[in-house]
Amino acid sequence: MIEGLSHITFIVRDLDRMEALLRAVLDAERVYDSGPDTRSLSRERFYVVGGVWVAVMQGDPLADKTYNHVAFKIPDSEFEAYARRVREHGVEVRAGRSRVAGEGRSLYFHDHDNHLFELHTGTLADRLAAYSDPA
Repeated sequence: MIEGLSHITFIVRDLDRMEALLRAVLDAERVYDSGPDTRSLSRERFYVVGGVWVAVMQGDPLADKTYNHVAFKIPDSEFEAYARRVREHGVEVRAGRSRVAGEGRSLYFHDHDNHLFELHTGTLADRLAAYSDPA
């Protein structure tokens, strides 16, 4: 039986640059740094973001940008503050998609290695309710 999400892994060219983004935008806490050791496939660092284990490994970045993404939940009251953090970090903000009223707000941004992140204010229950509304 699946117990939940274990971790998310991102392959990045520059571990320090990704750490700066994770800390500045997502309040990540670093909990491990392999240093020169490669117990896995390459140098790696582990972070905790909102209770989620995020692994970052050094390697070749994604070749292309896609809509594949990971979304982190944020309170709606902090949406603008997070938007400022993203803009201040200088990463590419992607235009959001059209929304159904009540499903929450989203801010999409690409990191330096073409990973897409979303900061979302809604929940699954919000989305299902919004989609079931006949309006």
